[in-house]
Amino acid sequence: MGPPEIKYKQLFINNEFVNSVSGKIFPTINPSTGEKICDVQEGDKADVDIAVNAAKDAFKLGSPWRSMDASKRAFYLLKLAELLKRDKEYLASLETLDNGLIIAGSRSCVDRAVGLLHYYAGWADKITGKTIPIDGSFFCYTRYEPKGVVAAVTPWNAPIVVMARKMATALACGNTVVLKPAEQTPLTALYLASLIKEAGFPPGVVNVVPGYGPTAGAALSEHMDVDVITFTGSVEVGKLIQQASGKSNLKHVCLELGGKSPNVVFADADLDYAVETSHRALFTHSGQICIAGSRTFVQEDIYDEFVKKSTERAKKRVVGDPYNDKSESGPVIDEVQVTRILGMIESGKEEGAKLQCGGIRTDCKGNFIESTVFSDVTDDMKIAREEIFGPVQQILKFKTLDEVIERANNTSYGLAAAVITKDIDKALTMANSVRAGVVWVNTYSVLDPRAPFGGYKMSGIGREGGEESLLEFSEIKTVVIKIPQKNS
Repeated sequence: MGPPEIKYKQLFINNEFVNSVSGKIFPTINPSTGEKICDVQEGDKADVDIAVNAAKDAFKLGSPWRSMDASKRAFYLLKLAELLKRDKEYLASLETLDNGLIIAGSRSCVDRAVGLLHYYAGWADKITGKTIPIDGSFFCYTRYEPKGVVAAVTPWNAPIVVMARKMATALACGNTVVLKPAEQTPLTALYLASLIKEAGFPPGVVNVVPGYGPTAGAALSEHMDVDVITFTGSVEVGKLIQQASGKSNLKHVCLELGGKSPNVVFADADLDYAVETSHRALFTHSGQICIAGSRTFVQEDIYDEFVKKSTERAKKRVVGDPYNDKSESGPVIDEVQVTRILGMIESGKEEGAKLQCGGIRTDCKGNFIESTVFSDVTDDMKIAREEIFGPVQQILKFKTLDEVIERANNTSYGLAAAVITKDIDKALTMANSVRAGVVWVNTYSVLDPRAPFGGYKMSGIGREGGEESLLEFSEIKTVVIKIPQKNS
């Protein structure tokens, strides 16, 4: 398998592919080669205004989408899921071309997107309120209503999965959507737009505006007619979005941001299993995942052997062409990220961490970095505090349970955590004590549409996944009706 033909390069507004108002274009780059894939129409504020107006019109009372039965909305989501399944190989190839994820990973991402659409299609006609026995002669009930126009701003590291999760939830609740994909990876979003049209969604229900964060993204964040903004990405941008919401119309904000997740390995663990699980927790997608187990805490009794085996495993990891089924990792996303990752590696060396392997670019063309392992890492080092978002494993030593709980929580992040142990008491104590939105025991990166996902502290606001995410896209209305009393 190789790179696919590019079919769509324009904005998608009101069910039509159109050029940007300005006529400007921007390149999307293949991270495996550093070469331009194609030019894409660049949306900015003028295009955002048009897209939001289209979404607003599609949400009006009496519009086909707003007046549609909930079971019919479910039908459209299921139809879209079937189209994704039909075009799985093309979508996976497109995702790999645009963001460098190995092809097996891209196929898995399409499968996850299909699962998300199925799951939220099932919720569309099951979003119900309550009857409440309030005091007095009244009938009181609640109903869930869609919030309105949802702006979905998605990241470059897992485009198809995050797009599906945000759109499926918003659409199941009856909202309309304006999607801004990351400027590094617009291609799967535009192809998804073609499938939305093919599935028969009414015009304006989903609109796609590729462009840059400071222009298109900012316009969505500040727009007075956007009712919800859901964003996955960096803490810095998440703060800007929250500030823009406060300065405009106080739109609801749902943020899934960065992480510096602790992965705690106790001495009683199966060593080989712990090494492999920890390896995958960090090096999947070249470390470019927000939930990466980037602080590997290992109990002192097994520390040296764990470091040795982890180094051997990292040296064997195959980094190369993401279309080659033998590759375990592809490139990092762009030259900016290469520079940042190499800078973080240099800081680790300068601050006294021991570089066990890697630490340099490979000799391949493109944005490839060798799998890197540091030992003798301490909590105050930059590589232990800041999100690297690259293939750099940091292994820290600890003595006791109480100590590692305190150190695991000593971070501004709180997205994920893991513990590997055969002792159920340790496992439960860690799970109950670590301040993180998801905790895995003797596994890592298990994500499912049915389970809520989100972070504590600076890792975000709100939850995606599960029933809980419906609240991010719904308003709860209370209705109170006076019941006439018979005269005695």
